Amino acid sequence: MSFDLVIVGVGGQGTILSARIIGEACIIEGRHVISAETHGMAQRGGSVENHVRIDGKLGPLVPIGGADMLISLEPLEAIRYGQPE
Repeated sequence: MSFDLVIVGVGGQGTILSARIIGEACIIEGRHVISAETHGMAQRGGSVENHVRIDGKLGPLVPIGGADMLISLEPLEAIRYGQPE
């Protein structure tokens, strides 16, 4: 069964590191994992979005509103990404 995770926050909060740790844990468990990240305009303080797809067969990006779980390291990013367009 596949599991789609989106981790959001702002630059400098550790969203990329969080996605990497989860991905490496999946590899240790022998699960297929693919991830992608997008950065906002600023390196620090800009919006950062990470997609982690565990045991999925599609590309690395989770469709809007399709995540099984949203982890937000910034309250405003939770509001922005928690409401599908």
